[in-house]
Amino acid sequence: MFFFWAKLPAVRAAMVAHPEAEWIWWVDSDVAFTDMNFKLPFEKYKDHNFVVYGWPKLIYEKKSWTGINAGVFLIRNCQWSMDLIEAWAKMGPQSPNYDKWGKILRTTFKDKNFPQSDDQSGLSYLLLKEKDKWGGKIYIESEYYFQGYWVDITGTLDNITNKYNGIEKKMPILRRRHAGKVSERYIKLWEEYLIKDDYLRRPFVTHFTGCEPCSGDHNPIYSWETCYDAMQKALNFADNQVLRKYGFVHNHLLDSSVFPLPFDFPSNI
Repeated sequence: MFFFWAKLPAVRAAMVAHPEAEWIWWVDSDVAFTDMNFKLPFEKYKDHNFVVYGWPKLIYEKKSWTGINAGVFLIRNCQWSMDLIEAWAKMGPQSPNYDKWGKILRTTFKDKNFPQSDDQSGLSYLLLKEKDKWGGKIYIESEYYFQGYWVDITGTLDNITNKYNGIEKKMPILRRRHAGKVSERYIKLWEEYLIKDDYLRRPFVTHFTGCEPCSGDHNPIYSWETCYDAMQKALNFADNQVLRKYGFVHNHLLDSSVFPLPFDFPSNI
């Protein structure tokens, strides 16, 4: 089974093995968590069984296979999800109709430039062609970086770090005792400050699509050095959020050395 289809039997096996779990969370191997404080808004998805990052207009109006990214998704552990996986997997390489589905998907999505049937195009097809059956329970998330493209994210990480550290002097630096209770006013001030620059919010998940760090078969439009540096920045950015609680930090996102913080270094929440 081609590697991008292998997620479906793995997810189904997890669902069967853990009936006590309400949700199963699939995350590709080329993903890094880059906001260590973010909590998934499960209440938001109470009427849905599947959550994926994307842009509905790209699927329904542009008919693009890149309207979603199937590398990170939440799936509710229920019969509906089992049925979805079964319908989805019928387009995969273990199906006798695999070659046929490749042609169908390439005809449906004009921007799909390779002939094989893949999982992302397959899910997009179900959304586009069987919307009445599946679309009502699938939530296409775009209000936060449920997963974000690394090219769009890693170039902003230094600015985000400065923002959260209060280095920019647009507002007084906020400090609190870590052992003390975080007041609602404190959090509200930070939210009001950060909401003004939406693009500077911490990305929840950074997805290194195209870099292929495990297989080494990376997209030739990215150099190996570009991918490596971006991964180092993302990992150190996430690491800093943990290290600061213990009084340490990476001085630079491309430097993995650890240094103690000065006493008056601004504290983030």
